[in-house]
Amino acid sequence: MSRGKFITLEGGEGVGKTTNLVFIKDYLEHHKISVVVTREPGGTALAEKIRLLLLDAHSETITEQAELLLVFAARSQHIKHVIEPALAQGKWVLCDRFTDATYAYQGGGRNMRISTIESLENLVQGALRPDLTLLLDAPVEVGMHRAKKRGSFDRFEAETINFFEHVRRAYLLQAELYPERIKLIRANQPLSDVQNEIVDAMRFLVRNL
Repeated sequence: MSRGKFITLEGGEGVGKTTNLVFIKDYLEHHKISVVVTREPGGTALAEKIRLLLLDAHSETITEQAELLLVFAARSQHIKHVIEPALAQGKWVLCDRFTDATYAYQGGGRNMRISTIESLENLVQGALRPDLTLLLDAPVEVGMHRAKKRGSFDRFEAETINFFEHVRRAYLLQAELYPERIKLIRANQPLSDVQNEIVDAMRFLVRNL
């Protein structure tokens, strides 16, 4: 049995990840591909509890270091109990955010050392990297306008515009560093055009089955 493919969907707030996650799942299943849909932080019982800690507003401020370590603690559980077993069974894994989000939010937004993130990435993931990352990108103002329509904000969504500008720049830097893996999708265009770009970016993986 051949190993499955690992696809991640990335982007800031309000870029349409939820809608397009469903679209990608349906696209893969249309091509008779068995797919596991998951998310970060989260994906396992313990990782989901860590997610709640990270997203909920607390009277006690979470330090940048604690936040980063919690993200990778959740990721370790996720890889061990969901991602690697599924890939080994030949299933494809579609994940709402992965380590590129850590470089963007904790590296760009929180200004954590990239070398620290790299060390934790290597420790927790070993050689595991996505086969394809779809980065949905839109101007911060556009994304935040969409996000506001969802109602109440979690701890990250409540951050400043400046924070999200740094997040976006960090995401775009990742795309520059890894152009073969990360495909930039212009998310501030009509949904049909966004999804056409997604299909174009995924076609080489599906074609090589």
